[in-house]
Amino acid sequence: MSLRIGIVAAEPSGDLLGAGLMQAIRTRRPDVCFEGIGGEGMTDAGLDSWVAMEKLSVMGLVEVLKHLPELMGIRRDLIRRWRESPPDLFIGVDAPDFNLHLETRLRESGIPTVHYVCPTVWAWRPKRVLGVRRAVDLLLSIFPFEEAFLREHDVPVRYVGHPLAHALPLDPDRATARQELGLAEDRPVLAILPGSRGSEIGTLAEPFLKTAACCAAELPGLQLVVPLVNDKTRQAFDEIHRKVAPELDITVVQGKARTAMAAADVVLTASGTATFECLLSKRPMVVGYKVHWLTYVIACLFKLIKVDHIAMANIIAGERLAPEFVQKACEPEQLTPAVLDFFRRPDKVAAVQARYREIHQSMDHDTNGEAAEAVLALLQGHADD
Repeated sequence: MSLRIGIVAAEPSGDLLGAGLMQAIRTRRPDVCFEGIGGEGMTDAGLDSWVAMEKLSVMGLVEVLKHLPELMGIRRDLIRRWRESPPDLFIGVDAPDFNLHLETRLRESGIPTVHYVCPTVWAWRPKRVLGVRRAVDLLLSIFPFEEAFLREHDVPVRYVGHPLAHALPLDPDRATARQELGLAEDRPVLAILPGSRGSEIGTLAEPFLKTAACCAAELPGLQLVVPLVNDKTRQAFDEIHRKVAPELDITVVQGKARTAMAAADVVLTASGTATFECLLSKRPMVVGYKVHWLTYVIACLFKLIKVDHIAMANIIAGERLAPEFVQKACEPEQLTPAVLDFFRRPDKVAAVQARYREIHQSMDHDTNGEAAEAVLALLQGHADD
């Protein structure tokens, strides 16, 4: 009898994780079929995707409101379909605000549930851990500091490492990356990563471009490379580029963020998964981020954020190796000196790179394989019951 798994991811980082897990499960169970929501990577891995993943890719407290009716409608439809025709197992990949409710309802119907990627309950709205415990039969954690926290709250957890730590080399090849992107090997490079969502491009492209212009004025021969996830974000970025800094000569590429990081001397990036990838690339970074002003006010007013850093790279390191500039601080007047400092301080860069290399080595697991084994063991346990 074939194995049927429901799975939902909501953004590019989740699509990457989901695709790797799907492939590892298929290696062990060739009879498996997957259905739900995912992106190009998961579709290529064999997912029957029922809804465009981009419809779920919404972030922020205020920003999500206008999309809420559609999001709730999609989730209701998934619950209905899977209750009427239950899969053997459901996997929610990240997207906790969408997936945890879905997992809770499916688990109540007797469907085993897995959540892949721990919600940031240790940092943001910590009481959500109670909802996590109700929602999942197993949580697959990708960062080492999460496991003890989850066990303290009786959440069944398996730490599997992060697949990128296993996939990416300890020592990225800068020369090859520059050659691939058409960049001169003997001139400095600043990589600019303004985010994967349209809302991030809208808020971060302008201060990042203005920062790049200031840096270019200080560093003769500076090369700028901007990786973007798709045509939509590229169009949005190009429009802002023409308005804000048309004089800047920028190499814009699609889908080559890691190559751009490897090619760079310094990276200016939005907060998010990119900071972890930058850590693994051993590149010094400056982090900037903005959200809707009301989202920020609510987060501060209700003390929803419980960590000292916003960048995952800094949270993992336990120290602010990457300077962070949030909201009003995310402007060229503050970003520029931080970026230039890395270009001018090779001793500081060497210390950051050594720490990033140490972290990379500690997180190197066969994540896809370990996650697949954990999922199949959960299924076997339910079958034995």
